[in-house]
Order: sequence, then structure tokens, then C-alpha cells
Amino acid sequence: MSLRTLRACMICSIVLPQSKFNREGCPNCETFLELRGNLDGIQEATSQVYEGLVTVTDPQRSWVAKWQRLQDYAPGTYAIKVVGVLPDEYVSAAESAGVKYIP
Repeated sequence: MSLRTLRACMICSIVLPQSKFNREGCPNCETFLELRGNLDGIQEATSQVYEGLVTVTDPQRSWVAKWQRLQDYAPGTYAIKVVGVLPDEYVSAAESAGVKYIP
């Protein structure tokens, strides 16, 4: 797998290959982002520009997950910082789903 295909969700910051976002969507945000099979949505709601990575295997018990506000997310690899501008429609969808978007 090429690192160039990795993208970070701009809401939860999980890092996955673009093909996995396309095949399965975001494991944390799919209910409101609806990225599965949506290449335009993947381009808009994820970013190839991010800094640092942490892998979280037990989000409920990990101090790193708590520090990064990942306790309620799926285990996986997350970016420390994601660079990009999330379109207003996705910000609204997240807030309507009760998810606080922190740019």
C-alpha cells in the first residue's frame, strides 16, 4: 500500500486508504458523512495532509485516546492533526448527528 493513498477523516481523524473509505466508509462517521461509494465525498471530507499518527487499540482505556478525544471511536490509526477545510454541509451533518466538529 502506498502512503499516497492514505487519507484522514476531517471529523474523527482516522487514517485509512482511500479504497477502504470507498468500500466501507468511515467507521466513526459513516452514519452522517455517507462516504461509502462516494468518491466526491471522500475527496471533500478527508485529507491527504495530516501530521503525526497514533494507533489506538483500546479507545476506552487509552490515555492517548482520551488526550486526542478518541474514546468513543473505533480502534485504528489516527492523525494527530488533519489539515483541510471541511465543507459546511459536512459540518452541519456532523452537528446534526450530535458530533462536535473541532477544526
